[in-house]
Amino acid sequence: MGRFSLPDRKPGGLDSPVTAKVMKYAAKAQVAVFRLTGGRVGGTWRIGAGFRKPVPTLLLDHRGRKSGRRFTTPLLYLRSGDDVVIVGSQGGLPRHPQWYRNLLAHPETRIDLKGRRGVPVTARVAGPPERAELWPRLVELYADFAKYQAWTEREIPVVVLSPRL
Repeated sequence: MGRFSLPDRKPGGLDSPVTAKVMKYAAKAQVAVFRLTGGRVGGTWRIGAGFRKPVPTLLLDHRGRKSGRRFTTPLLYLRSGDDVVIVGSQGGLPRHPQWYRNLLAHPETRIDLKGRRGVPVTARVAGPPERAELWPRLVELYADFAKYQAWTEREIPVVVLSPRL
């Protein structure tokens, strides 16, 4: 394990309420800074595997499937042709992230990319063959995705965001 690498085994306390609160407020701060700077700051992930190989981030707007409220979540992404691919890893936690369940209920949404706000997209879950093609590319983009998958029993979903005209 390198100096900035994540451990091979799931760390204790990862799914504690304190960790969830820290992640929530860190995400809120990243969203605020990203929006304030148009993505010049907060538009790149430099934690874990991203320390040596920074990864682009976007802001995903999504509507609560039960509440109808609007939420914004910063996520790492991969470009695949005209599509943008995101991962429901939630750091290897045992449950899918809220944004994933929200997108299943409301797939038409918007994303903010560095220098571009409010890009309209439609979300869909990659099927098994497409996921098998995308997963190695995602792990190449951010090696910690492989560790997250090893830390959880659920299959981490891969979501494709296709542009809407």
